[in-house]
This record gives sequence, C-alpha cells and structure tokens, in this order.
Amino acid sequence: MKLKSILLAILITVCSIVLIVICLIIWGGHNNENTTIEDEAKITSTEEKVTHQLENMSLAEKIGQLLYVVYSSNAVDDRLKDTIKSVKPGGFIIFENNITNKNQLKEYIDTLQNLSDTPMFIGIDQEGGIVQRLKPKGDITATNIPPMYNVGKICGDDKDLPYDIGYVIGRELSVFGINMNFAPVVDIYSNPNNTVIGKRAFSNTSDNVSEMALNVGKGLGDNNIIPVYKHFPGHGDTKEDSHYTLPILNKSYEELSNLELVPYFDLIENGIDAIMVAHIALPKITGDNVPASLNKKVVNDILRDKLGFKGLVVTDGVNMRALSDNYSTKEIVCMAVDAGVDMILMPNTSKDARDGLMECLNEGKITVEQIDAAVKRILTLKYNRGLFNDRKTPSFDTLEDINYLEKVTRIKQIR
Repeated sequence: MKLKSILLAILITVCSIVLIVICLIIWGGHNNENTTIEDEAKITSTEEKVTHQLENMSLAEKIGQLLYVVYSSNAVDDRLKDTIKSVKPGGFIIFENNITNKNQLKEYIDTLQNLSDTPMFIGIDQEGGIVQRLKPKGDITATNIPPMYNVGKICGDDKDLPYDIGYVIGRELSVFGINMNFAPVVDIYSNPNNTVIGKRAFSNTSDNVSEMALNVGKGLGDNNIIPVYKHFPGHGDTKEDSHYTLPILNKSYEELSNLELVPYFDLIENGIDAIMVAHIALPKITGDNVPASLNKKVVNDILRDKLGFKGLVVTDGVNMRALSDNYSTKEIVCMAVDAGVDMILMPNTSKDARDGLMECLNEGKITVEQIDAAVKRILTLKYNRGLFNDRKTPSFDTLEDINYLEKVTRIKQIR
C-alpha cells in the first residue's frame, strides 16, 4: 500500500512537471508571437518605415525608384506592363495621349498602380493657361484654368483666389488617382523676349510670387496632390527654350538672389516637399555650361547646402533637347544623380536609363550611398503623403460638391 502511494505521488509529480513545461512552451510561443507583433507595431515613424523598406530593396528596385517614366498610349499594353514590372519606376507622368475619357483614365492609373510593387507618383503638368494636360475630352469636364500671369495681376494679396485655383485643379486630378502636379511655376517673367515661360509665371517681379505659389500648393495639397515648384533656379530671364536648345543665363549668385531665388527662399522656409530643376546653364556661377539639372554646383551646393532644401528634387524632362542634343542617356542619369537629383523625369528609354545607372555604379561614377539618399527622400515623401495607405480614389461625385463648384464659378470669371 505504501509502495502504491509512493508511485502515485511520483506519477502526479511527473505529470505536474510535464504540464508546467507544456504551459511554459505554449506561453512562450504566444509571447514570442506577441513580441513579433509588438516589434512590427513599433515601426510607426516614417523614418523607421523608410529605413525598413530600404533595407529590404534590391539595388535594381532602388534604381527604378529614381526613374519617372512616360508612355505614349492610352492602353496599358504588354510593353508598358513589362516596363512597370521590370524597371519598377518610382513615377509615371500623364499626358494628353494617355487620356480618352473618365473611366478609361481612372482604370489606366489604377492598373499601373496595381502592377507596381511600390506605389508610384502619378504626375501631370496642370499649370493653367497653355499648359493643361487634362482638358475637356469625352465625358471629362476639366475646368479651363487661366494663365497664372492673369491671376497674379488681379489677386494682389488675395490668398483665396490662388488657393481656389489649386483646390479646383487638385480636386479634378485626385478623382483619377493622380497624386502629383508639376506646378506651380515660380519663375519671374522678367525678360519680355522669353518664349518658354511668359504668362505661365505669376509676375514679372518677385513680389507676392511665393505667397501665391504657396496658396496654389495648399489648394493642391488639400486634395492630396503633391505640388512640385519649378523651374529652379529660375527660367524667366532666358531667351532660349530648353525644349529645343540649352538656355544660358549669365547671372551671378548675388543677382539670382535678388530676383529668381527670392520665391525659393520663402518656399523652402515654408517646408515645401518638391522642386523641379531646369535645364539652363549658369556659367558665372558654375564656370561651365553644364545644365543646372546635371550640375552639382547648382543642385547640391546651392539648392541643398545654401538654401537648405531637404525635399525631393526632380529634373525637368530629360528628353528635352537642352540635354538630349548634348548628352547620352547614360551621361544624363549619371550626372543627375551625382549632382544630387532624386528623380529623373522622362528618360527617352527607361531601360537604358536603368542600365546606365547600373553601369555608372559599377564604374564608380556614382555611389550606392547617393542612390540610397535619393530613394530615402522618395520613400519619405510617399509615406508622408499617404501613397502607402489604402486610400481609395475619390468618387466622381466629389465634383458635384458645392464648395468645389463655387470655386469653379469664381475661376471662370477671370479674364
């Protein structure tokens, strides 16, 4: 009897120990699972998210983020699908030949975003005046925005009109899934012989330009559109058109600081997100005719260091003849990244641009650190502006909103 009691006690003890071990294992497993969830939850700041994503991107994926591509078709065909999947561009710019009607454009952009592993900037030039890619077409009823020069003449210190213009443009872009506008223009129309800027500018003096531009930008931003202010360091006093040749601006830094750069001082101080750099030469500043968009003395030394701009820097379209007549695709992309540019807009061939950047890296002409710095700024803006969120494109019904319609009525009265 005594032996049975001893054996029973031993059995109970062993079972208890086994049960405790099993509980510890189960609890430990849940605890490890909770730790993983908690660790993931800790990645809450934009900086942490960007760092985490950057660490998990291949070099090819990083290079793709630097490219802002264009395609001349209104269909997402096999060639375009291949480009999005293989090049993995960071942005896509919309032109009139991509647009047929409301549903087509919305589906076109949705398809592009669904093909992309990382959300893309979907950009457009919707300035007003002669530069409006989204126009009435099919069932699209886009508002005809007047030239900014006309706006500048009548609004003075009126903050509402520039804001209303930005708001209407932003609302009309957002319903299609566009999230970036290469506007407003902050060049000073100081040269009456200037053919490329003209009435695209707010004024022929620097007075109130930054304030008007900021309010246009605020209207865009309130509709989740990222404004890109252009064309740094100033294209308003040139005679030549950079679409066809290289303009040369013979001004010193002091002269620029007294006119062309005045809006940028204010804009940067107000924390703008993105700037487009022009294809213009500044020999009195750089000592050569290398365009500003490819010139480290302009992008890095002036825009980054002197003016303290920490945001996204995009080139003007690199298919423009100011560059394409003088440099190969490989030279353009290599020089742009080395200058401090983050995104290269409209390379002639996106795969050549990608391959050119890879070759430049292998040749030591640019570094992985330069690529990483650019990608970090790109991803930071995408996170900050909600591109990674599951935000649905606004319904076309938002174009019936009374607040929007009142602003449209006001804009239509501008002459």
